[in-house]
Amino acid sequence: MKVRYFADTDTLYVEISNKEVVETRDLNENTLLDLDAEGNLVSITLEHAHETVNLLDFSFQQIITPQPQL
Repeated sequence: MKVRYFADTDTLYVEISNKEVVETRDLNENTLLDLDAEGNLVSITLEHAHETVNLLDFSFQQIITPQPQL
């Protein structure tokens, strides 16, 4: 997964997979969803990102589920 912010256009791009995009759908006037051939989400583009998300408070947390002892 990759997250990119383009300050010159105030655009946030979130790439979820590297599969080929075959369709782009408008969720609303500022949000585009890119889909692969099976209809799975490939990426999200947010135009005017400052209006939609808090770019100053970005964090990532991976939760690991403990495996049971055998």
